[in-house]
Amino acid sequence: MAFSDNLQFLRARQGQTQEQLAEILEVSRQSVSKWESAASYPEMDTILRICDLYRVDLDTLMRGSVEDSLVEDTAQYDKFMSSFARRIAFSVGGIIAGVALCGLLDAKGISEYLIFAVLLLIVAVCVVVIVASCLQNDNFRKAHPVLADFYTEEQKQTFRQKFVWFISGGVGAILFDVALLLLFFAKFPEEEPFESYAMSIFLFIVAGAVTAFVYAGIQEDKYKIWKYNRDNNPTPEVKKRKGLINTVCGALMTLVTALYVGLGLALDLWRTAWWVFAVGGILCSVVYIVLDPYRNED
Repeated sequence: MAFSDNLQFLRARQGQTQEQLAEILEVSRQSVSKWESAASYPEMDTILRICDLYRVDLDTLMRGSVEDSLVEDTAQYDKFMSSFARRIAFSVGGIIAGVALCGLLDAKGISEYLIFAVLLLIVAVCVVVIVASCLQNDNFRKAHPVLADFYTEEQKQTFRQKFVWFISGGVGAILFDVALLLLFFAKFPEEEPFESYAMSIFLFIVAGAVTAFVYAGIQEDKYKIWKYNRDNNPTPEVKKRKGLINTVCGALMTLVTALYVGLGLALDLWRTAWWVFAVGGILCSVVYIVLDPYRNED
């Protein structure tokens, strides 16, 4: 399809008349008519406005087929995001499962140095996977800043049904986990090695629930192509607000790390002061919610 055909398709798809499109682009109706009949082409800045208006990339608008792009995932976005969701979800869950595994090793009387080494290795692998996956995601977004929404309503509805089960299943697993923990201590005394066994089982189930939550959340975002396009093309004001969020959260986590190291060196609380990172994470979430540039939109 040529530009003229693509423009006619996009305008008709939005239910717009030539007069309405002309008003939006601040041109005459005759200009739009000439573009659609291939008698002339708009200026580059107008073409870019058309790209923004219809959420289509320049190459597809000028040389490709917009209609085909709406039903074909030419960028392999679905495959990439599904893989990204699995890697992030299992890495986050893997860190929690690593802590659970260390509890089992401790109950077996394994050396603390060996336990710490195992935990460090698991965390290192998971963090590397998370960082690498995020960098790949950033590269993908730079290579494909705008995508056409190729998902059908049936596909979106099918996932919504799955999403309900992911979330409800995770919540159910955690509630079952708490009940199991109470039953365990009703049967066994609250002393070692039973406490370590109980907490390890508890954390393994939590790891599975968290994995389900993270995976479902990323998959849900995958179907929001409008959000993907919006986030990849932020306004100057949004960029400024996001920069502020990153600065504040970076400063908070730096202070939290310094506090953890200080407590560890001064009071030897290396094993128990981990809670400061949870507090830091909660504070960062509060900062994001308060300063979120899309809070009213979402």
